[in-house]
Amino acid sequence: MKHLKLLALSAASVALFSANPVLAEDPVITATATADTAAAASEGPALWKVADQDTTIYLFGTIHALPKEIEWYDAEIAEALTSSDTVVTEIKMDPGSEAAMQQIAISKGLLPPETSLRSLLTPDQTQSYEAALTKLGLPTEAFDRLEPWMAALSLTMLPLMQQGYSPDAGVDKVILSKAGDIEQQALETAEFQIGIFDGLPQESQIAFMMEAAEGIDEVKPILDSMVAEWVEGDADALAAIMNEGLTDPMVAEKLLYERNKTWAEWIDARMDSPGTIFIAVGAGHLAGEKSVQDYLAERGIATDRVQ
Repeated sequence: MKHLKLLALSAASVALFSANPVLAEDPVITATATADTAAAASEGPALWKVADQDTTIYLFGTIHALPKEIEWYDAEIAEALTSSDTVVTEIKMDPGSEAAMQQIAISKGLLPPETSLRSLLTPDQTQSYEAALTKLGLPTEAFDRLEPWMAALSLTMLPLMQQGYSPDAGVDKVILSKAGDIEQQALETAEFQIGIFDGLPQESQIAFMMEAAEGIDEVKPILDSMVAEWVEGDADALAAIMNEGLTDPMVAEKLLYERNKTWAEWIDARMDSPGTIFIAVGAGHLAGEKSVQDYLAERGIATDRVQ
């Protein structure tokens, strides 16, 4: 289940699920069920800051889809956000950007007309894959047009949506809705995030997809446990859950470490200009080894825990 933990925290996986042309055309797939995840009392999600004489940059880890009943927006987070001149997320998440992502998904995420996704699988893989679709209430041909990476994202997000998780309740969207007229920027483009997945070798994409298919029953309990640690502000415990079984160096490097290093470089450069910035990125990027904070430390920049 190593990849599911990364996928569940990926902004691209949520955005691409919403933008997926196959899912958008089938009303059966968009049906949801009530979540049984309860909001728990806690000290609140973790918040860090980097500061010098005239610049403050807050770092806040997000979960890109949540059950709507989870309460997490507290006074400390509100104060940090409202005091900021700019709010920065991984990618732009306004309606226009999501529409553009759908177009990119169509151009990048569909197989050639003469190729079927199931034609790329072994008989054993086909059996497991079709069983997963049946369990989700989908016809076995539902994702035949999709490249394996796109199917993997859909198979990760769909059981969450069916069990009460919603991108509309995702932390990034809530932060942006509360930011009001604060200037909004993004660290990455939709093209870049899609390219991470689309650039994986087909063999890796299929392995990725099969893990999602075989983990249909596990994805919600896994994310439930991650959300519980996130709400409590326990970054170390969240990192432990994420890192458990994370044995694919290429996927970890592409989805986490390279981006963390790049974002640390961005923060370092931004410290040269005055102002207050609120950065909201997937919580996995701010937890464990080779986190954004670790790369900042390598550049001689200290990160202080605010909450």
